[in-house]
Amino acid sequence: MKRLIETFKNIFAIEELKNRIITTVWLLVIFRIGSYIVLPGIDPAVLESLGGAGGSMGGIGDLINTLLGGAFQRASIFALGIMPYISASIVIQLLQVSMPYFKKMQKEGETGRKRITQITRMLTILICLGQSLAYLKGTVPAEAIAVPYSFFMFTSMLILTAGTIFCMWLGEKITDKGLGNGISLLIMIGIIASLPGALIAEAASKGVDQALIFILELVALFFVVIAAVYLQQAIRRVTVHYAKQIVGKSARKQELGGRRSYIPLRVNSAGVMPIIFAQSLMFVPSVIAAPFAEGSDTMAYIAQAYSDFTSLEYNITFALMIILFAFVYTAITVNPKEIAENMKASEGFVPGVAPGEETVDHIGHILDRITLPGAVFLAIIAIFPAFAMAAGV
Repeated sequence: MKRLIETFKNIFAIEELKNRIITTVWLLVIFRIGSYIVLPGIDPAVLESLGGAGGSMGGIGDLINTLLGGAFQRASIFALGIMPYISASIVIQLLQVSMPYFKKMQKEGETGRKRITQITRMLTILICLGQSLAYLKGTVPAEAIAVPYSFFMFTSMLILTAGTIFCMWLGEKITDKGLGNGISLLIMIGIIASLPGALIAEAASKGVDQALIFILELVALFFVVIAAVYLQQAIRRVTVHYAKQIVGKSARKQELGGRRSYIPLRVNSAGVMPIIFAQSLMFVPSVIAAPFAEGSDTMAYIAQAYSDFTSLEYNITFALMIILFAFVYTAITVNPKEIAENMKASEGFVPGVAPGEETVDHIGHILDRITLPGAVFLAIIAIFPAFAMAAGV
């Protein structure tokens, strides 16, 4: 405990770090306040009496509401959260892999990155307009609307789009001026906002008779967190030797190099992004199948299965998409050719592997081998809560 207190003292003794922490906290507070501001034109009392936006929802609706910290059900100005931006990022990153135009932009350095960022923002606005229309029509009950319907739809679509853009701005500011990983922090704060209430409700439902089960649940949660941390920190070291170099003239000649180092390749180079990408697309099957559910047993089955995030079909698809996106995102973020070229420029080489294409293939092969178990483990962590709920734990 004493060491922990000393660590906190040291953190706040560093002026820059203290300012970054304060900035991050304030921006997250603003984000949480926005999730409680109901859209203009909605009667909050009537909305609450009807069970919130989407009524009782259930299944995928409850999951989306959890990811957004309750903003979805409260019909707040942040009801769409950061999800449209994530969807736009998925599309753009897939285009970077498949289309030469975006590949070229990716290789243009800072200029190319700025253009890609601008395109992503424009696509975010288009996705926001589409998703806001679907959200308002599908989840906000007409009884709760206290103004003319057409006026409400027009203004609310603009407000929801502006809310998402503001969330995107908050995430960028946290990344630049705060502790970093702004988008991930916004998603995390939305999830953990409901954690205290969920723990209290779970403890109350178990009672004294099932106190041991509740303790075991907390222990399981602790080990899941530990497993996630280990997965994120795990690396595969690729040994690199650097050739000796003679620099300088006459008496001032120095021998440099001849050292041994390594390239750290992460087992989970994609981080949490595969889960975010996969989750943002998991509503698609139920949305497509729902309009045809009445006339087709197959479509009714798909709509039902993919609306319940504890169903076997949902979780198998979810896990496979996480594994797929783990490989896609790793291919986007880790470039074996670039690593091999940098190594060659520094007079480095992998022992037993020829420089050039053979080194590229060697690094790519290692990435494939370590990404697969990392992706599978990430998928298991992601679907574990659903199976725990299905088992009644």
